[in-house]
Amino acid sequence: MATGLRERKRQQTRERLTRAAMALFLERGFEATTLDDIAAAADISRRSFFHYFASKEDVVFAWHEESTADLIAAVAARPATESMLTAAENAIAAVARQFDADEAMAIARLKHDNPALQARDQVKYEKFERALADALVKRAGRKSERLQARLVAMIATGAMRIGGESWAAEGAREKPDAMAKRVFAAIRAILE
Repeated sequence: MATGLRERKRQQTRERLTRAAMALFLERGFEATTLDDIAAAADISRRSFFHYFASKEDVVFAWHEESTADLIAAVAARPATESMLTAAENAIAAVARQFDADEAMAIARLKHDNPALQARDQVKYEKFERALADALVKRAGRKSERLQARLVAMIATGAMRIGGESWAAEGAREKPDAMAKRVFAAIRAILE
């Protein structure tokens, strides 16, 4: 669907703001970067910053919001013949293939070094788990499978969290989608 000029300009400003903030966070550190610094680097006013984000923490997690939307769409697109767990695995791997490894690693370092971002990260996973469970129920077309969908969403969310932490701790040596497949293989080995 075509978007209007106003919406495209808004999206471009949001992307410019996100890029500027992330560059400053990586250069100076999250705590040392002020909202004024971010606004100046993005060539907007401090007041305008709040038209796009409620806080500088929101800038860090904007990337995750887009990834969540992509993942929910990928789950919905999986063939009906796949089990919920396989659909979640394949959707996660497909979205992980699109990740920019350097950007993902930079965000992982930022979160690792900041307790406030770590806490916010846990909230992000809780929201993601609920959204994934809803997408799996919708995909199944039967509300009676809600418990199964919630359990699969819990497992898949844990796989993403542990996989992401392991991937970052190992220095991002493998592609994110390969790590996702490895984590799901470990889950299947445990369940057998």
